Amino acid sequence: MLNRVCKLLLVIALPFPLMTGVGADEVGQDATHRHHPLQDRLLHDEFYSSWRMPDNPVLSCCNSADCYPTEMHYVDGKVYARRREDGKYILIPAQKVERNRDNPDGRNHLCAPPPSASLVDAVFCFALGGAT
Repeated sequence: MLNRVCKLLLVIALPFPLMTGVGADEVGQDATHRHHPLQDRLLHDEFYSSWRMPDNPVLSCCNSADCYPTEMHYVDGKVYARRREDGKYILIPAQKVERNRDNPDGRNHLCAPPPSASLVDAVFCFALGGAT
């Protein structure tokens, strides 16, 4: 079910530059923020494709369209991670933090849908990096 939601979000989001008149050069400039560095793409794709939600292991965390390395910080003992689409730091529920699997590169990783009215600040999965 969740993979269908991820695919639906992609189908909706991919034509967005065409509908809004955003030029190819602007899309290219944004690509560095929306995609993984080329040297890390295979590593991340392998990790994300087999990652399951810590609080519901039968569900996938989605894929590299929803998952990405990110920045995080603590506020009053709670974890907040930076969402790539708008730069907002969103609260990571404790049950969404991966505790049984190492992440691929020691960085923080967030799987979350883009901001929308129906999934306000939702988090699928979060892996805490070792360098924070």
